Amino acid sequence: MKKQLFSIALGAALVSCGPSVPQLGKASLDDVIAAMTLEEKGHLIVGTGMAGFSGDSAVIGETRKLVPGAAGTTYPIERLGIPAVVLADGPAGLRINPTRDGDSATYYCTHFPIGTLLASTWDQELVENVGKAIGNEVLEYGADVLLAPALNIHRNPLCGRNFEYYSEDPVVAGKIAAAYVRGVQSNGVGTSIKHFAANNQETNRMGTDAHISPRTLREIYLKGFEITVKESAPWTVMSSYNYLNGIYTSENKELLTTLLRDEWGFGGMVMTDWFGGKNVVAQMEAGNDMLQPGTDKQYEAIVQAVKDGRLDEAILDRNVKRILEMILQTPHFKGYKFSNKPDLKAHAAVTRQSATEGMVLLKNDNSALPLAADVKNVALFGCTSYDFIAGGTGSGNVNRAYTVSLLDGLNNAGYTVDDALKAAYEQYLASEKDRLAKTKKEWFMPDVRPAEMALTPQTIQEQAAKADVALITLGRTSGEFLDRKLSDFNLSREETEMLQAVCKTFHAAGKKVVVVLNIGGVIETASWKAQPDAILCAWQAGQEGGNSVADVLSGKASPSGKLPMTFPVKFDDAASSANFPIDMTANIDITNAGDKKSDVKNVDYTDYEEGIYVGYRYFDSFGKAVSYPFGYGLSYTTFEYANPAIKADNGIYTVTVDVKNTGKAAGKEVVQLYVSAPGNAAMEKPEKELKAFAKTRELQPGEAATVTLTVKAADLASYDEASSSWVVDAGNYKFLIGASSRDIKAALGADVAAATQKTNDILKLQTPLNLLKK
Repeated sequence: MKKQLFSIALGAALVSCGPSVPQLGKASLDDVIAAMTLEEKGHLIVGTGMAGFSGDSAVIGETRKLVPGAAGTTYPIERLGIPAVVLADGPAGLRINPTRDGDSATYYCTHFPIGTLLASTWDQELVENVGKAIGNEVLEYGADVLLAPALNIHRNPLCGRNFEYYSEDPVVAGKIAAAYVRGVQSNGVGTSIKHFAANNQETNRMGTDAHISPRTLREIYLKGFEITVKESAPWTVMSSYNYLNGIYTSENKELLTTLLRDEWGFGGMVMTDWFGGKNVVAQMEAGNDMLQPGTDKQYEAIVQAVKDGRLDEAILDRNVKRILEMILQTPHFKGYKFSNKPDLKAHAAVTRQSATEGMVLLKNDNSALPLAADVKNVALFGCTSYDFIAGGTGSGNVNRAYTVSLLDGLNNAGYTVDDALKAAYEQYLASEKDRLAKTKKEWFMPDVRPAEMALTPQTIQEQAAKADVALITLGRTSGEFLDRKLSDFNLSREETEMLQAVCKTFHAAGKKVVVVLNIGGVIETASWKAQPDAILCAWQAGQEGGNSVADVLSGKASPSGKLPMTFPVKFDDAASSANFPIDMTANIDITNAGDKKSDVKNVDYTDYEEGIYVGYRYFDSFGKAVSYPFGYGLSYTTFEYANPAIKADNGIYTVTVDVKNTGKAAGKEVVQLYVSAPGNAAMEKPEKELKAFAKTRELQPGEAATVTLTVKAADLASYDEASSSWVVDAGNYKFLIGASSRDIKAALGADVAAATQKTNDILKLQTPLNLLKK
């Protein structure tokens, strides 16, 4: 039907228009749109489909061949000079097919560190440089828009896509995302920031309704997007799957037009997440310009809605114009001759170095790390040591040429691992992978990790006798479609037994034990962290992960990462734990969004009753013990903070502090600026909120640097729902300079004048919430 309608329309258009039809880029956009048939507009609004779901015309087939494995394309209209453009995943690097039929060449991409690790660098310049490398691969492989970055808030530790996201804090998320966007787009390709908004769980993600107060939305879940839009001008925004206060985000005009465009000034294009939303007319009217990947049903519905008057063609024209404005910027439109040969070797060096800066040293008793010069023989325990996890699964995965395991990284760094132990693990892993492969139901579902291999006391004793140190790797992976289970947050019985036995045996032999966490999100650490001598949270560091970890373990690189989220003592301590779909089955029907509802709490809806008290805002305000606080991270050296000062100038507060390396190794320090607002009986206020941060350059022992942080008065505002305004209360604010949210080095005071900024009264709750209060 789709192909037939287009053929008829195209023939009629060619007869009526003759040879002088307007061409994109030469004629005005209004003239090009005026020359388009209704059917052509419908095709441009709707993507070309996804293989196996829809679209069988020759045009679509050729379009999909542009970059095999890309997530989607737009429909070409050659007679008007409108080319197809390519949209491709994803956050940790370009995701396309590595091989092609009838082609002996390979098209591997670089798997860069996951979003959580990039945020853990707290280094906007570094993230921008990573973005530049990713964007170069997008350009040279012939794609036009990268479907990234993903910057939803870490509301709960069990969200399956937290590895793609950045932080529990919107300032960290927004600043890191903006840096990423600037880097990617410096190549002349676009980004699509996602998932707008409140996509904080994977369980029933296409049917769940996020019940969130307007204040919580604006201060926590929208603030990062606002920062990114205003500081980096992404080409596109991707609407999320979920409902937000009763309305699908892709059908929500208040979200996509009133807020995003009218209040924030976004001038780009909005597209759906793949198969997102339901009512195409509502999507068009809301300002969701493009539907991806597109289906025949959507195309037919749009054309028919215009014909019968349910959709004003002027709205369709507006959305078409935004798509054409995007196409005009693309490499495909500009005729860029892509090479299919990005410098993968150079990019491997980028990912290796960048990963070391986001690894977080959680514990380091008695200088267990870096490994001493006389450490040569390593007892390497844990399945993940031999099968290192580069990143998560789903659209956040990358088809890479290789993954460097920790075993490989240690060997490359000159360490020796026992052959017998290696052989035992490799044999066990091979059998486990065969077994698990038979249980996997769908290719796109997250992988199940092998259970930890049982170790005999004799094996551990033998290793303790001949090894210089023990390394234990604990691994976790997750991905799109499913949230993590509570059992994935806690250590398994096998992991606990391995830790206890290895630590006891090696310590009895006078030898140290180091734990490496190869994880994408928070796990429980409080119950076992006292046992090993050191803990390095290496996250998922991309394809060079093993080399990056070895660089840190050996001291070639000094860890300088800090946690962009809190590690709670136990899962139930997270304020959102009472309102998160724990261990429930996800909805993986990707074509029938929201058609079925189960009427089970926290599957059909989620009440964000914790309100603004997300992450450290909750733990610090309510005095809850944590395992590791937000912003925490050790170094191989120590730092001294001195001469803190604050200067106020016309509503801008500039804080300076001298940071000196007082240790014996070179290192970098992350300086965090929190603000405590004066009390307001009419409005809940967190104990403190992060407002700015910066990372020093590498400081040699004895070297100092002055760190400057700025905060605008408007950044101190809280959102008042009663007046639909951002309100800055007058009074004395405390500016807190910290090494973490619970390690405040200096407190400065400044008087701030009252201020109010009116907003639209939108995004209201449809269901009352019992919001958490102090």
